[in-house]
Amino acid sequence: MNNSIFKFINIRSVLGLTLSTLVFQSCVPTRTVRDEKKDLPKQFQNVVSNDTTNSAQIKWEQFFDDSNLNALIETALTNNQELNIMLQQVDMDKNEIQARKGEYLPFVGIQTAAEVEKVGRYTSQGANDANTEIKPGEEFPEPLQNYKVGAFATWELDVWKKLRNAKKAAVMEYLSTMEGKNFMVTSLIAEIADSYYELQALDNKLAILTKNLELQNNGLTIIRLQMQAAKATALGVQRLEAEVYKNTSELYNVKQEIVETENKLNFLIGRSPQHIDRNSDNFIEQKIDTIYAGIPSQLLTNRPDIRRAEYELQAAKLDTKAARANFYPSFTLRAGVGLESFKTKYLTTMPESVLYGLAGDMVAPLINRNAIKAAYYNANDKQLQAVFEYEKTILNAHIEVLNGLSKIDNLKKSYEQKEHQVQALTNSIEITNKLFSAARADYMEVLLTQRDALESKLQLVETKKEQLAAKVNMYKSLGGGWN
Repeated sequence: MNNSIFKFINIRSVLGLTLSTLVFQSCVPTRTVRDEKKDLPKQFQNVVSNDTTNSAQIKWEQFFDDSNLNALIETALTNNQELNIMLQQVDMDKNEIQARKGEYLPFVGIQTAAEVEKVGRYTSQGANDANTEIKPGEEFPEPLQNYKVGAFATWELDVWKKLRNAKKAAVMEYLSTMEGKNFMVTSLIAEIADSYYELQALDNKLAILTKNLELQNNGLTIIRLQMQAAKATALGVQRLEAEVYKNTSELYNVKQEIVETENKLNFLIGRSPQHIDRNSDNFIEQKIDTIYAGIPSQLLTNRPDIRRAEYELQAAKLDTKAARANFYPSFTLRAGVGLESFKTKYLTTMPESVLYGLAGDMVAPLINRNAIKAAYYNANDKQLQAVFEYEKTILNAHIEVLNGLSKIDNLKKSYEQKEHQVQALTNSIEITNKLFSAARADYMEVLLTQRDALESKLQLVETKKEQLAAKVNMYKSLGGGWN
């Protein structure tokens, strides 16, 4: 008979809980967020090969064949302040996982207490204490002391997986931060390489200007002698002097740029300003290695910013589930066990000094759920934001690679044309000098030819720097450098 009663009670409890759940579910708002789109073409535009060889798989130590540059990058990966700040954020997000994990496990604590109390004799409690004997012949103590030691526990039952989803969201946030750190590493390496090549280009510009000024000063001496011999006019002297002043001014500008670029590199690698070791003699002769772009779908796994956006999206989905679970009842168990007595010698007296308790709560939002609704709607909006952010990151990555491929190709062609231009103007200087010596050309023609040759050499150096920068940016666009 008793078993039948208990079974009936259990069935009623289950039915009541099921009915309550259905009622709550019918009152819970629902929003549907569309799935993310990550479709990419099978091939990059104007690339007909299906070759999956991808330069992003090359480690940065092998991608850059300059020992001085590699030393700078290695130092930066240890000392760069921004990177170290990001590493601390990674550690904090890792700690957040442990915090969220602890929320759906039982909380257990230990309590010890001691107190003393004196109540009035002519009160209900005082009168009762005075007429109460602990043992025959032993009165209730006054003042009353109390000693207690025990353990207590609380446990929120994660019926709707709210706490577990919050913990999974913390894991996604941690992975997102890790990818953010990887993206920072990629960007840092690219920035250091760009600045290093900029420094080499400035060294070459400085050398070109210095050599050109030497030639112009020699020419200025010659034309002044010719003016004294009435073979040249003051106009030619003034024009050449103006050109010398102009190039000398540019020389100081380049020197200032060298100082600033060196200091920028020192900042990136986290050290005080000092000389940057580099070899700029063979800058123009540097070969531009072929960059293999692979196929577009590889961007989804190679680029840290895409992976970060993906983890952020997963976290947003889990946060939405956790926010929706707030509409449902929460179940909490509380329990405690210990020893309590008004004298320490009785604390170990069993079972008289034993105390224990067990309770269960169910709490559910019923009226005025606006705050919960607002939190749920915000979670949905953030999830949709994460969808757009993910799609935007993929689109941006694809466009960056296409732009990079086009830039590398066009810079290669531009460099070839500038090489021909430099060669032609160099030859024209020799011809003009011969004509000037034979009095068949004035010095203005020599001056203009030298000016054109100087500008073409400086442009050639600038184009080489752009080629190297395009190579570095392409490596970054493909997702290389962090692994």
